[in-house]
Amino acid sequence: MSAAPGGDRDEAPQTDRTTLHDGRVALDQPLRGYRAGLDAVVLAAALKLPAGSQACEFGCGAGAALLCAARLNPEVRFRAIEKDAGMAALAVHNVQLNGLEARIRIETGDALELAGAQTCDAVFFNPPFFDDESALRPPSPERRAAWISEAPLADWISAGLKALRPRGELVLIHRADRLGTILTALEGRAGNVAVLPVHSREGDPAKRIVVSAVKASKAPLRVFSGLVVHGGDGRRFTDAASAIFTGDARLDLDPPVKGRRS
Repeated sequence: MSAAPGGDRDEAPQTDRTTLHDGRVALDQPLRGYRAGLDAVVLAAALKLPAGSQACEFGCGAGAALLCAARLNPEVRFRAIEKDAGMAALAVHNVQLNGLEARIRIETGDALELAGAQTCDAVFFNPPFFDDESALRPPSPERRAAWISEAPLADWISAGLKALRPRGELVLIHRADRLGTILTALEGRAGNVAVLPVHSREGDPAKRIVVSAVKASKAPLRVFSGLVVHGGDGRRFTDAASAIFTGDARLDLDPPVKGRRS
């Protein structure tokens, strides 16, 4: 247990170390407040990027999805923009902890404003799940920024598309009940949309969806069979989910191949 890097050590949030990808990614996270979980690992597993690509994460937190994505895509450079200065400092620390300083750059600020235009081959994010504070019981101050966005989900998608080069890929994970909002925000601006539901257990309605889309593509929507996380017969995870969480497999969303007509 240690104090998070940056700022006054006595006032810095206390952290502890966890690991992802079966111990191959180290992550220091705050003891209080939002702690990244399986959603971040699933998001990273949806990214299959060509060598030499430039990818950007909006709102990286402590860096869970970012670090897993960097491990899975070893010839890709990453930029991440985090609004919370303390979490951005912790993300920098975690990048250094994993020896990835040469490929990952962390910036502090509002990604929706700082990402720029046509700078990225891929943009990915796991945004706050609520943009209406009345939709849930007020979270603790430590969790508020992770749960409630000051910008609507459509603005995140618009900023992500703006930051992409033509034929760049947008990837996000979100609540399944926001699929309509996501598809509306993509309509006319991106195609080759892939939707993969994530189910807690076989037969349960999906609680999460992973969505990928290609900027300016005209290819049709594709909906995949869902990923089931928890197994039966006392198994914590299904074989497919376990392979994702250990970093030994990826989600197969049939990403676009460069040069293929879409």
